[in-house]
Amino acid sequence: MGKPTGFLEYDRRSNPAESPLERIKHWNEFHPMLPEEERRRQGGRCMECGVPFCQSGVQLAGMFTGCPLHNLIPEWNDLVYHGNLGHALKRLHKTNNFPEFTGRVCPAPCEAACTCGLNGDPVTVKENELAIVEEGYAAGDIRPCPPKVRTGKKVAVVGSGPAGLAAADQLNRRGHRVTVFERDDRVGGLLMYGIPNMKLQKEFVQRRVDLMSAEGVEFRTGCNMGVDVSASQLLEDYDAVILACGAKKARDLDVPGRDAKGIYFAVDFLTSTTRSLLDTGLAEGTYLDAAGKDVIIVGGGDTGNDCVGTSIRHGCRSVVQIEMMPKAPDTRADNNPWPQWPRVCKTDYGQEEAIAVFGHDPRRYQMTIKECKADGEGNLQSVVVVHLEPKMENGRMSMVEVPGSEEELPCQLLLIAAGFLGPEDDVPEAFGLDRDGRSNVATVPGGYATGVEKVFAAGDMRRGQSLVVWGIAEGRGVAKEVDEYLMEYTNLT
Repeated sequence: MGKPTGFLEYDRRSNPAESPLERIKHWNEFHPMLPEEERRRQGGRCMECGVPFCQSGVQLAGMFTGCPLHNLIPEWNDLVYHGNLGHALKRLHKTNNFPEFTGRVCPAPCEAACTCGLNGDPVTVKENELAIVEEGYAAGDIRPCPPKVRTGKKVAVVGSGPAGLAAADQLNRRGHRVTVFERDDRVGGLLMYGIPNMKLQKEFVQRRVDLMSAEGVEFRTGCNMGVDVSASQLLEDYDAVILACGAKKARDLDVPGRDAKGIYFAVDFLTSTTRSLLDTGLAEGTYLDAAGKDVIIVGGGDTGNDCVGTSIRHGCRSVVQIEMMPKAPDTRADNNPWPQWPRVCKTDYGQEEAIAVFGHDPRRYQMTIKECKADGEGNLQSVVVVHLEPKMENGRMSMVEVPGSEEELPCQLLLIAAGFLGPEDDVPEAFGLDRDGRSNVATVPGGYATGVEKVFAAGDMRRGQSLVVWGIAEGRGVAKEVDEYLMEYTNLT
């Protein structure tokens, strides 16, 4: 432990943020790094706990807390404090293939479980992680390292999100020949098109993809399963197939007027903006534009917040984000003690920007859409919302309508960010895979093998909609299982 009293001497200090009214003028990230001296102090706040909950990744009260990758957090915090970032990078990469992604977009379950957070502010684990990996790139310590020996085995990975990329990276390092098939025009899955550029600049995704390419991973973009390549062809050409296609079947609204023009799924809205931004800097105007419109977003999660920030950058006239459930408390409730994941209200970057632009929080709780209204040409003009209240029914709490509480709100762009219902049907049907009770691809208990020989599933496709860090953990897990399947043993971790 580099600084035994560091947690007493140093206050938590996070990376600064550009002011909301300034950052909405551009599409780039807006959190500059702390100076090296201050970053070392932040590393020195780590208590080097005897039982470090930060790296536990365990389930408590139905929710996971701590890092699912079991990152060696106390070790590299100590190395940050001592200024040994080269060694810290090696310890970080030992468990995490892509810390430049998690260091930007992870909600930091590690920090939620940090012992310093029990009676104060947790360690800046996420930002320390990002500082380590970015310094590694800057110093030239992260460079292509192709495997010296190839096994002669070939693996196909369908999908290039966090799980697919992690699986490909691990198996390529092991010496297998890996080909990644991606139906979009760019590699990265949700990292590329599901997360806005101001949250994760796409050159950082491409930087890692280029590194993997230089190490021997083959990427085939614009390759749609069932159209450009068949399941039978993959099974014939490869020794194992990993399906990591995500959970992209969006939950829809079933209300009158749903067919009006101007209603889109959030993922399509975000994708159209990012693709246009990368192609032409939004110059060609083919993206779904919120400029001058009253925008309503259904869903209070991260994707809904991303839609708020994106709509404001487009120049929307107003934005409202509606959520069915009551507002979470601002601080931990007594029945939600540390180190459980804190069920508290978080005001994210998009909501901060809405407050700065419009003078109020865009979120409205205990509310849902009841009807969509269009003009004579079928264009969405307004939505009817209704207020909800919690009520016990048959021993379960549910949200029910408050009679007579309907409101009509102006709306020309309605974005549905209400979550996902599992993977799309085309790939599971092409391989003849079974589904579990939540419509995800069914695998063996505690494993990744499907009921079809040579076919494995991982990521959101297997476990349902989740976090980038869980996708990486799933990719590493399936890689280990596939390696053992191919070689009858494995040295992957």
